[in-house]
Amino acid sequence: MGEKIKLPEDYHIEYGGQFEAEAEASQTLIATSLLSILIIFLILFREFKTVKLAAIILINLSLALIGGVFSIYFTSGILSIPAIIGFITLFGVATRNGILLVSHYNTLCDEGLDLYDTVIQGSKNRLSPILMTALSAGLALIPLAIAGDLPGNEIQSPMAKVILGSLLTSTLLNIFIVPAVYYLSNKKAAKA
Repeated sequence: MGEKIKLPEDYHIEYGGQFEAEAEASQTLIATSLLSILIIFLILFREFKTVKLAAIILINLSLALIGGVFSIYFTSGILSIPAIIGFITLFGVATRNGILLVSHYNTLCDEGLDLYDTVIQGSKNRLSPILMTALSAGLALIPLAIAGDLPGNEIQSPMAKVILGSLLTSTLLNIFIVPAVYYLSNKKAAKA
């Protein structure tokens, strides 16, 4: 692999065809991913009226990326177009889980609960919906992830593996990280 190829004068190597198309598609999807994160942030900011709450909800995206990266690393090791599509797909689910928690926390605060009780009660109340969403999506994707070597599953399997890994980490870490960040970021305001 590391050999240098000596080419005759006026000759050069150029990659084209499927390789070139896949490289362009990957760049387009990465740009689309970044744009979707920006749009999600703007929608969250419009809904919650603060950068702080929008950022707390967006923490879920990084929690989801952890599982997706690990699933790619332990399965194929290749960031393919279906894997990138899997990441984009998961942005919605991960964001939804954060919205469920933060909006319920805000409702409980408005009802007069103190910050600690808000986080504990809100997390307990939203645990079942978050787990049900992740479990139903995860169970539906297991056959696609397992059948990756069958013909016709070249696209579905990498996407399913990324989504499964991302669902696992975003759901488990969402239960602990988002409540802790919400509590710590609102602790000063609650004391005042």
